[in-house]
Amino acid sequence: MSRVHIIGAGLAGLSAAVALTGAGREVTLYEAGPAAGGRCRSYFDRGLGCRIDNGNHLILSGNRATTGFLDTIGGRHLLGGPGRAMFPFLDVASGERWTIEPDPGPIPWWVFRRDRRVPGTRLTEYAQLLRLRGAGDETTVSQSLDPRSALYRRLLEPLAVAALNTAPDAALARLLDSVVRETLMRGGRACIPLYPKIGLSETFIDPALAWLTARGAVLHTGRRVSGLATEAGRIAGFDTAEGRVMLGTGDAAVLAVPPWVARDLLPWLRAPDAFEAIVNLHYRVDAAPVDAVGEAGFLGLIGGTAEWIFIKPGIVSITISAANRLVDRSAEDLAAAIWPEVCAALGLAGEMPHVRVVKERRATFAATAAQQALRPPARTQFANLALAGDWTDTGLPATIEGAIRSGRTAAEVLAA
Repeated sequence: MSRVHIIGAGLAGLSAAVALTGAGREVTLYEAGPAAGGRCRSYFDRGLGCRIDNGNHLILSGNRATTGFLDTIGGRHLLGGPGRAMFPFLDVASGERWTIEPDPGPIPWWVFRRDRRVPGTRLTEYAQLLRLRGAGDETTVSQSLDPRSALYRRLLEPLAVAALNTAPDAALARLLDSVVRETLMRGGRACIPLYPKIGLSETFIDPALAWLTARGAVLHTGRRVSGLATEAGRIAGFDTAEGRVMLGTGDAAVLAVPPWVARDLLPWLRAPDAFEAIVNLHYRVDAAPVDAVGEAGFLGLIGGTAEWIFIKPGIVSITISAANRLVDRSAEDLAAAIWPEVCAALGLAGEMPHVRVVKERRATFAATAAQQALRPPARTQFANLALAGDWTDTGLPATIEGAIRSGRTAAEVLAA
């Protein structure tokens, strides 16, 4: 039976492996790092004395590729959340709190009620969401929407920054539209927030590896691929520190690595080359203030440096997206600056606890028109090589949903 060699065992590579294994192909994965997972991973932090995720990821029930992937590997039950569409917010400047709760169906009855829509917004402001659908190829989010409106400042801007990890005055409107169409525009049933009950690895990675291993797939960690050998329009093999791996006549490969690694291996490849950072801070709080965020388990902040607060056992976790402006500040400075916002939001007091600051300098490609034009399709000029990664042309921004979709698309390309 022919074998598919998957280079990279992040979510895109694992998604491709699951799809190919399910289709009856033999699969071998090669991961340069010590463990699978890529940017979606958990680890034990000795300084904090507990296990943490490298970052926070909020999934929505409308992310069908993600929920389908978890259903396949048996990880769906490991997601938690409030069980209904609800998004609590706090305006840091005014202290005002509100919760957005879209109706289950596609008709947004909630926007017609003053007591349910975003405070300070007018009914007419919600029509601006329809402008996203007709946005041009280079139209930014702030050009498509109305930055002067309360709806923009209190909902659409934080949504855009979280989904696209790029400032709205540079982020591509049609990428935000692809997210909105699959979630908010489909109603509350597609907007139920989901997040790992335990950790990213325990939810996405460990079940995938167990599922793959049970079906004969093989994972090699610490195996960096340093070069590709080509012959007669196909990939003939690739080089690792342990030697060259040769592909058989019917074998194929999936390149599921970050774009800068893909360009090193395929010098002709057009791929994104500008990136945005994400900064996460994990404060060790023994008695996490669960009541401060209610049943949602998280809180969005408007007008502060911190953007999202997640409450986990023993940990208060903060996420800041589009963080290139912050990434060069020292960890100590960032932690001290953000802790007062956390205290105000959660009703905490006292000295700052132990904290871990995690900076992903190249967390995602910048979701701009220029970078969108560089995103390649899954199919390559080599008949037996496909690309996977949230940076490929999935039609979505760089999200978990995009990564999982890209792996499935790569599998389909090889099957065809």
